[in-house]
Amino acid sequence: MNASFITLELCVIALGIVLMLADFWIPLERKKYLAYLGAAVLGGLLVISFTGDGICSTFGTAFNGSFIEDGLALFFKRFFLIAAILILFVAAEFSDRISAGISEYYSLVVFALAGMLFAASSNDFAMLFVSIELITITFYVLVSFQKNRLVSLEAAIKYLILGALSSAFMVFGIALIWGTTGKINFNDLAQISGQFLDNKIFLIGVLFVLVGLGFKIAAFPFQIWAPDVYQGAPTPTTAFLAVGSKAAGFVLLLRVLFVAFPEVTKHAIGFKCLLITISALTILYGNLCALPQRNLKRLMGYSSIAHAGYLLLGVAALSTSGQAAVMYYLAGYLFTVIASFTVITLVAQHLADEDISSLAGLNQRSPLLATTMTIALVSLAGLPPLAGFFGKFLLLKAVIEQGATNHAYYWLAFIALAGVIISIYYYFGIIRAIYWSKEAADLSPIKLSGAAKFSIAICIAGILWLGIFPNTVLNLANEAAKALGN
Repeated sequence: MNASFITLELCVIALGIVLMLADFWIPLERKKYLAYLGAAVLGGLLVISFTGDGICSTFGTAFNGSFIEDGLALFFKRFFLIAAILILFVAAEFSDRISAGISEYYSLVVFALAGMLFAASSNDFAMLFVSIELITITFYVLVSFQKNRLVSLEAAIKYLILGALSSAFMVFGIALIWGTTGKINFNDLAQISGQFLDNKIFLIGVLFVLVGLGFKIAAFPFQIWAPDVYQGAPTPTTAFLAVGSKAAGFVLLLRVLFVAFPEVTKHAIGFKCLLITISALTILYGNLCALPQRNLKRLMGYSSIAHAGYLLLGVAALSTSGQAAVMYYLAGYLFTVIASFTVITLVAQHLADEDISSLAGLNQRSPLLATTMTIALVSLAGLPPLAGFFGKFLLLKAVIEQGATNHAYYWLAFIALAGVIISIYYYFGIIRAIYWSKEAADLSPIKLSGAAKFSIAICIAGILWLGIFPNTVLNLANEAAKALGN
């Protein structure tokens, strides 16, 4: 019975093993197509998840309550599947820049996906830690995969050291929580955590766990790894970090705050102010540091920090509407980020770096790529009628609704709006380079494969659909938020 709950995870792990073993038999010139095979299998699993037969069809708990299948888990598992499918398309376009082991690269992407799926269903701290480590250790390898690039190896070492430090904080926090309560299951902790609101050791344990999760989502002041790792990692890895790893951090953050420790989140002295402060500082830090950047991936790294701050608006609101807004925003963020990194991958494949100037004249070289990048950046800036606008609107609405009880929420909303205005400057600086820069040294046309056009079409359709017709995904997000018990 327990095994039936992890059918999806087992299928994904099996796919990863198959992709890895296929390296022995597939000729070098055909290994690129393994990415399309992986994407097709994951697409099939995604379709099955909507049919109600077998995969993810039964809600409940398994493995002594450590694994839970509910609306929240289902929402994020579909999210992760879509992200991995699109990342595999990006990886296929990037394959000629990986000197050896491209099959292993695809399999590692799939193994990271497995960790994300387990994270979505984590219902105790043992499962939480194991899923996080599966994700993080896989990314250590993915970040360093271009062994011939010094910047890639340097990024991996930084990510390894800081990731190990965050894991140490998390393990210590879990130990303090277990030592004071004798529980690690989230449902058990929810029943007794209110009794420990005055226990400093317990509260320090909770704080240390949040430090570990803060590293995953790149929230201030745990964001120092993001710009260097985003710049140095292979572009598909950077995209998967920005989307998959960040979403995994947020689903775990939601479960910890609103399932395991609802009383602590709502009633512990200073906890609400802490969330408000971290959200505000993350937004300001990310946007202000992005202003002087010239490297596209480094700029997107600081942008990712800022977007973590926007997502924390929904967490800090401590409401069902805020939680649903987080999930909706992540859905739009998925398509915008992958669209932008797909363009970076296709444009910078013959360049030594990813400077903004590499996009000069892109409107002449490939109108489709220029349009895609423009739509993605406008959505990231939060302008209508795209997904980013409605996502930011929902987050700000959730925050302002809480302003009547705590005026600090009004200040938070003001800072978020200021962040949006700042971001318009550096996002539109990229758009200016695409259409009006005079620095273009190469105006040769960029040829796109059918698979690249297909993935770009999916991203554009997702951005437009979520912005113009938000109700479908918003309803799914509202249903998922009910699992958090508010």
